[in-house]
Amino acid sequence: MRSITWRLAPAVGLFLLAPLVGEYLLGNVPMADIGGLLVLAPMYGGGALLVRETARRTGRGWPTMILLAAAYGVLEAGLIDQSLFNPSFEGHDFQSVTPIPWLGVSAHYALSFVGGHVIWSIGVPIALVEALTPRRSAVPWLGPPGLAVTGVLFVLGSFVIFRSMVEENGFVASTPQRIGAAVVVLLLAGTAFALRRPRPAIPGAVPRPWLVGLAAFLASGLFFVRMEDWPGVALAVVLLAVSAVTITRWSRRTGWGAAHRLGLAGGALLTYVWGGFVLLSLEGDATPLNLTAQTLLVLGAVALLLFIPLS
Repeated sequence: MRSITWRLAPAVGLFLLAPLVGEYLLGNVPMADIGGLLVLAPMYGGGALLVRETARRTGRGWPTMILLAAAYGVLEAGLIDQSLFNPSFEGHDFQSVTPIPWLGVSAHYALSFVGGHVIWSIGVPIALVEALTPRRSAVPWLGPPGLAVTGVLFVLGSFVIFRSMVEENGFVASTPQRIGAAVVVLLLAGTAFALRRPRPAIPGAVPRPWLVGLAAFLASGLFFVRMEDWPGVALAVVLLAVSAVTITRWSRRTGWGAAHRLGLAGGALLTYVWGGFVLLSLEGDATPLNLTAQTLLVLGAVALLLFIPLS
């Protein structure tokens, strides 16, 4: 029993951490509504596990995981909750800001939704749990039965979210929109597996891990607070492009290691540490109960970072 628990612990941790970071630490769902974790975990946690296990089982690394995370982001926002296309999703007007009329989406929110899922719903949780289990960071955590159960939970969880969003918002994206989103998902997934497997490292120095973390904190913070206009869209594209190129170059060098990956994840996580309070306030959910619960979650997130070994 202990052996099974030890083997499954990272998978269970990721299953729960993905929605805790992606929705609760963000402040999109107040911690007072923690019961919703049971509904969100199959989709968020199941998605993160499927992304991670698929990449690790095929001998691939972070470039593949990032592209699969982007596919997940389009799948969730475009086909499951359909926030990408809904002009009044949960009472918000997401179409009037930087609209792209022929697609029926907002450029600002498309980047926010998909980019947010790539970074915080999938990337950060995977990186943190792998850092907690360094000896098993590059190997699968689930066998075929566990992978099958995860897939079923993800499908069922996604269906529950889809039905609840349709009933709540009374909206279903048009057929061309759904087909377009599905095509993008398939293209991203196909590109993820078209990438070469990890190549040998090349000589070269990289910044200290704390500097990597600071850079991640500043870049993710700018992405989080950018203006909801076309200059803000341009800033987001520049931030994502520069970050992708810089991280790719650093990660190929011999000086890059687990502490640097933890720095990236920790820096991005700390953006949600303060960003969650901002969103609670903007959403009108900054009640004493919610703020107290959010503070406890933030303390837990910081404690998690401090607990992870640097070596």
